[in-house]
Amino acid sequence: MLDFAGHYRYEPRPVAVARGNEKGRVERAIRFVRDAFFAARTFTDLDDLNAQADAWCRGQAADRRCPEDHTRSVAEVFAEEAPRLLSLPDNPYPVVEQVAVKAGKTPYVRFDLNDYSVPHSYVRRTLTVLADPDRLRIVDGQAIVASHPRSFDKGQQIEEPAHVQALVAWKRQARRHRATDRLAQAAPASRTLLVRAAERGANLGSITVTLVQLLERYGANQLDAAIIEALERDVPHPNAVRLALERRRDDRQQAPPVALTLPAHVQARDRAVRAHSLEIYDQLKKVGHEEP
Repeated sequence: MLDFAGHYRYEPRPVAVARGNEKGRVERAIRFVRDAFFAARTFTDLDDLNAQADAWCRGQAADRRCPEDHTRSVAEVFAEEAPRLLSLPDNPYPVVEQVAVKAGKTPYVRFDLNDYSVPHSYVRRTLTVLADPDRLRIVDGQAIVASHPRSFDKGQQIEEPAHVQALVAWKRQARRHRATDRLAQAAPASRTLLVRAAERGANLGSITVTLVQLLERYGANQLDAAIIEALERDVPHPNAVRLALERRRDDRQQAPPVALTLPAHVQARDRAVRAHSLEIYDQLKKVGHEEP
């Protein structure tokens, strides 16, 4: 408030609470604007409302009679007083609404009943929203994290395409890292295979997916041994690993493993069942022998 008053060169004067007589002219002007301008007025957006307000101030409101001199209009009295007033600054005061917000698990912050996207690296952090009538900026200290057009609707989700694309790419990379870590724990030789495959320009994503599938079918020990065999032959490729697994399976005279894909409701029913004690049947058997 004081910064705004200093910019426009006026002195704010505080008054007592619930003392209308100390600010009667201000209250009367607010009532006049509410009744004479806002009552029954329609507008399409904020820009349209501001344009109508500017035209109303320069037209109808300025042409009305001056309350202290009914022989002249407000515009005429203001033209007489204007030379005695301090001139306004050339640059308008940056009127922005500043609110602290927090990004939760998802890369969005909520402001004025709408959700605005932020980069996924800012989740679970407290940020600051700077909102003006046209745009909404989300900042972290002095850095601008995101900038969106402001929405005056409710329940809208305003997104920056780059934020969504970066999140998708990060999730894909995270899934690939999880699969790589799983392979490294189950089959340590897979690290060497991936390094050699990368040196030859191979697609590590497809290799990782294939090795994970082989791990689920053949197990960790068999996969690790097959990878070592493929590396000894200097063929760091999943096809070489698959051939080694099949050859080792044929040597053991085992049937090829079959991958079963069960629907979710079947998998939910495939749970461990706790075995009950069978002593009750022994008791029933004793009772049956005692009856004759």
